[in-house]
Amino acid sequence: MCPVPWTQEGSDCIRCRLRDNGCRLSMKATASFPPSDAPTGAPVAAASPVAVARPRRGLWHLVSEVLDHGGPGYLQFAITNLCNADCQFCGFARSQLAPAARHSVTLEQARDVVDICARNHIGYLLFVGGEPMVHRDIRAMTRYAAERGVRPMICTNGGLWTEANMRGLADDGLSSVIMSIDAHDVVRHEQNRGLPDVCRKIKRANEFFRGAGIQTIASVTASRLIEDYDKLPAFLESLGFKSCTFSYPLTTLGSSYLSFSPSSLVRYTREELIGLFERIKQMKRRSGFAVMNPMESLTEMQRHLRGQPERFGCLGGHKYFYLDWHLNLYRCHFWETPMCSIYEFDASKLIRDGCRRCMIDCYRDPSVLQHVAVAASDAWQAAKRGRLLAAARHLLDRRNLTSLKAVWEGRKWIGGV
Repeated sequence: MCPVPWTQEGSDCIRCRLRDNGCRLSMKATASFPPSDAPTGAPVAAASPVAVARPRRGLWHLVSEVLDHGGPGYLQFAITNLCNADCQFCGFARSQLAPAARHSVTLEQARDVVDICARNHIGYLLFVGGEPMVHRDIRAMTRYAAERGVRPMICTNGGLWTEANMRGLADDGLSSVIMSIDAHDVVRHEQNRGLPDVCRKIKRANEFFRGAGIQTIASVTASRLIEDYDKLPAFLESLGFKSCTFSYPLTTLGSSYLSFSPSSLVRYTREELIGLFERIKQMKRRSGFAVMNPMESLTEMQRHLRGQPERFGCLGGHKYFYLDWHLNLYRCHFWETPMCSIYEFDASKLIRDGCRRCMIDCYRDPSVLQHVAVAASDAWQAAKRGRLLAAARHLLDRRNLTSLKAVWEGRKWIGGV
């Protein structure tokens, strides 16, 4: 059966975009879904001919946001748990997810999410899955976010790029793109993903988005598929990437998010993980290739593994969030219980407890970067209440300099998001 089916019950499968990725499976669907679960190959409404400007914030607006609430927040929104890929170290793999478990949000729900984000200082909305490009309404979601002033981003395996959807998303106000990379050569990457020819599509996407002024970045899963980290920069450059970020290996998660696996490809001993972070740091120093994981964050993860005191608490639940396809809002992928339904989310639900339970890069890395902005907000709020000594303590926190250094390291990428 097709790994990403969508039909009206009893009808033949729609023309499946997975054939572009070497799919030779039957095109007869065995399950039915709501219309919003259709792959991008499904019929969709004609796009508006008017391009939407990508949301931008002026310097003074950003300063105002920082002082008021610590700067814009960031939401990872899993709009579907369907995926066209078959990665060996991911629970979203098309061969792993049972048909009965497949689920996607509707366009109406996604628009509600965008509105709630706009009210709650969420400035960045990253569409993830599964594979977000299988959702037939990804363009409409992107456009609505941009129109509401929330910066839409997409994290994709790249297997479903076409000239038409790239042009469309650019016109819809897409802010930036993250594309997954698993190895330092084409054969290993495409075999692990189960997506023949995906590297060619990724390279073309980088060419297109560079011309459209939309930033792209490679998200590299740190795994045993990478035998030599020094070979990565040349491979990434050959695909058209100018920067990368490393996703740290995950073997278990407490939330609904399925991007983890007990696979031996991502199973390491504590000492091996410490060494892995050291190899990434060496690559960052030696290659000159832009690695967006802050050096301090990589060192912080080594402290975590050694059981040493960590300098930066996580801002997950305060500035960063994960929302699943059932619209349950979590502070991060790791936590077992949701904070609330997205429809219940407001400032009263925010959590700020300096958590250090995990080492998920999506939350720990930006927590280092945004520490100084949150400290500035704390100082400003304390000063407004006449608590000048408390304000001074927030401003003179030595971690602010470390945070500023991390921001300087990633200034080109941060400025382009």
